[in-house]
Amino acid sequence: MQNYKTISNPDLTVGENNKQRWNQARYRRHGFHNANILFRRALMVRSREVLVLRPCERSSVPISHDLQGLMSHPAFSALCCIHGDEIVLEASADDFSTTRPHSIQSISKLHVHLIVGRLIEEGVLFLDTKVSDYLPDIGTGYANVPVQRLLDMSVNNNFSEDYLDPNSDCFTEEIALGWRLPGDRNIKETSLEEFTNSITGLEDQRFVEVAQYKSANTDVLTRIIAKISEKTPTQHIEEIADAIGYEGAFYISLSPEGYPAFSGGGCLSARDLARFGLIFTRGGKNIAGQPFANEEFLSKSLSRPAPRLAEPKDWLRYSNHVMTDGRFLGHAGYGGQFLLVDTQTKTSISFLSVLENEDGYDDVYMGDVAATLKNLLEEF
Repeated sequence: MQNYKTISNPDLTVGENNKQRWNQARYRRHGFHNANILFRRALMVRSREVLVLRPCERSSVPISHDLQGLMSHPAFSALCCIHGDEIVLEASADDFSTTRPHSIQSISKLHVHLIVGRLIEEGVLFLDTKVSDYLPDIGTGYANVPVQRLLDMSVNNNFSEDYLDPNSDCFTEEIALGWRLPGDRNIKETSLEEFTNSITGLEDQRFVEVAQYKSANTDVLTRIIAKISEKTPTQHIEEIADAIGYEGAFYISLSPEGYPAFSGGGCLSARDLARFGLIFTRGGKNIAGQPFANEEFLSKSLSRPAPRLAEPKDWLRYSNHVMTDGRFLGHAGYGGQFLLVDTQTKTSISFLSVLENEDGYDDVYMGDVAATLKNLLEEF
């Protein structure tokens, strides 16, 4: 019998700087522009009905010097701004478009906000309940933590999300999310349950002033959703897609057990990401004007005290898995992504980009993105 030569999948194999090829600095732009076909495994969902958007009827849209700077930055991929049902601004880099899927990274976490709100409304999820009451096998890093603290990113345990540390837990998490393979070809892939059960070191549980951002919180919430809901996570994703009315497809990577990577595995076009934001301008109603999200939960998320983000985004709080200052809400994403929604003017703007530095993050750049998008939305 002939022995065929095989190699480890080059896109998913760990290489320089302890990163899989599609997330290495020199390949990251290609990776973020094609993540939906580079993941180890992924789910694709289309909407039953598409929200029709009108072309811009305005003679001009205010493009500030700062916004022009972001659009001419080498990292820029695409942006789309929708006011009501009108596209008031759209732009893309020469190598991309506003209708191609792009990695949205942690903006995917907004799905958890929508699903958790619905489960609270159904009376099956309680925010003061400890995680171990829902997941008896969970590790000590989460066992005694109320669900509310996961939603607010105020859990202090041993999970590390330092992309410059080759021993950071986030790299094990990426195996569990279907983003990379283990460094040793003979080692099996870590499951999401194994990963979250391994987190230990729970520390002080007093209220924190500054959010302790840990994507593992979202992974644990994903497991809780799957455990207590009568619907599968896939069914929840399909219902959200139908409430949004995507033109293209929503993609999300999957763990070995089939959990969706709500912590950062989503892919959407700039136009569809802006469509996603519109559900918050409608108070949680779907495209048919019918109740979908938990409006009371959304309203409380905007008004309640919650940990603030670190500088320079410290004008935002992290409340129930959304970033908000009470009027604006949205989420940032690794590598240069941002969705921001103005609940007063009913305007949503998506911004997609690819930072090509070693760790894929730049606090100053992301602060500039958030502030510039906010300034644009205030013009409407």
